Amino acid sequence: MWKTSRVAWRPRLHGLTRSVRALSLGLWLTFATSIAAPDLDKTQTLALQRYGTHAAETVGAWRRLIEESRDLPDNDKLNKVNAFFNRRILFQDDIVVWQQTDYWATPLEFMGRGAGDCEDFTIAKYVTLQMLGVGNERLRLIYVRAKSGATVSIAHMVLGFYTQPTEEPLILDNLISSIRPASQRPDLAPVFSFNSDGLWVGGATASAADPTTRLSRWRDVLERMRQEGL
Repeated sequence: MWKTSRVAWRPRLHGLTRSVRALSLGLWLTFATSIAAPDLDKTQTLALQRYGTHAAETVGAWRRLIEESRDLPDNDKLNKVNAFFNRRILFQDDIVVWQQTDYWATPLEFMGRGAGDCEDFTIAKYVTLQMLGVGNERLRLIYVRAKSGATVSIAHMVLGFYTQPTEEPLILDNLISSIRPASQRPDLAPVFSFNSDGLWVGGATASAADPTTRLSRWRDVLERMRQEGL
């Protein structure tokens, strides 16, 4: 039986190498600078120029979501953001959307194409919740192994919201519509997680891609976000 304990979801700060520590600091500085003063007019204009009217309308709806949700309780923010992307954007592999095996899209690219994979859903939700004032210390982008069928597991990414940094998170996932505590997702086993503050390791022993490489992709997507007004 596929089982994941609650303890496995409680992140432990990784003994990061010097290069990863430096990268984490750079990520934080880039993200903190870009998120402080987003230019959403620029983002919506780029959506129209690059992807057309429908994309611009999607970005406009996203902007309204942000404006209307600023003063809501955190749980309401989570539900609205999760539902917005899960209902509006199609799940599709990178090879189909971007003709690449592993491409991390910015929220603009994600909404512009109207399709993306699990990483794109997770990034868009993370960025949106940050813009709504949800503290970075409460959010993690989490790589997991997701059970597929009786014996097969696949690499997957979800967003975790921690009411307390050392407790099990609530899981925002594009595979299901409801937000559930990690203990109610026995199909998922955490591998590692990160945000703009650093890298954490979970309790799974399954192999995963090098976290340093993943953080490099995160740095790249943050830089593209900055150029797009985010």
